[in-house]
Amino acid sequence: MDAPSLRRDFGTEDWALILGGSSGFGLATAQKLAAHGMSVCVVHRDLRSATERVERGFDAVRAAGGAFLSINTDALSAAGRAEILRQLRAARGERGKVKLLLHSIALGNLRPLVHASEPALRLGEEELAGTLHAMGTSLVTWVQALLDEESFAPAASVVALTSEGARLALPSYAAVGAAKACLESLVRSLAVELAPRGLRCNAIQAGVTDTPALRRIRGHEQLLERAALRNPCGRRTLPEDVANAIYLLALPEARWINGAVIPVDGGESIAALPITED
Repeated sequence: MDAPSLRRDFGTEDWALILGGSSGFGLATAQKLAAHGMSVCVVHRDLRSATERVERGFDAVRAAGGAFLSINTDALSAAGRAEILRQLRAARGERGKVKLLLHSIALGNLRPLVHASEPALRLGEEELAGTLHAMGTSLVTWVQALLDEESFAPAASVVALTSEGARLALPSYAAVGAAKACLESLVRSLAVELAPRGLRCNAIQAGVTDTPALRRIRGHEQLLERAALRNPCGRRTLPEDVANAIYLLALPEARWINGAVIPVDGGESIAALPITED
């Protein structure tokens, strides 16, 4: 957590809307931006049994002293989206605007495309479509909704989270990988179409990070182990590393970064596994 003495880069009228922010990258970003003065709205979808854990994470956001709004609802449904926008309008008032939209929704189906012995266990058409919407096309839905309400601040930043899985074939990751590839394509198109409005859109490709979303992937232990060996910096990526990069993209100095897929991984994606001598 950032020290309270850090500079305040944002005003209370600057809001971050974080879709998927009760853990992992979304929560780390909420904590980072709040520490630098930004008001934060976190949308999450958690069971009642997870309330204590979720609230502990939000305590650091509240401690920063700025406005904070958490909404536990479905960000992917029309009704959920309308309720989120209603609550956000009330919280930010007439002067408040969305300075940063972070798409950090991690809701995907992890099944193989083909199952050797049980066809019923393979990925279905509806499961594939649902994953593509949740982790891909819903970014556009949310950008359009905020544009329709004229909720974006001047020079606002839109950030989506992608992974190496957009280009790699990993076990049972086909639906999520396809969604990430779709997401990257949409980021490029949004970057071009939003630029005349003064808005920017980029994607962060995080290194392999130990998050609740990663732990749902089959073989995540091996992924974490290989990432630690592969990373030239000698450690795995942390949620805070990614939050730092998202914070930088929200600053005015980053206004000329647009339509990029930015690796935030300490060099993991360009490094081969080290060769050891016998």
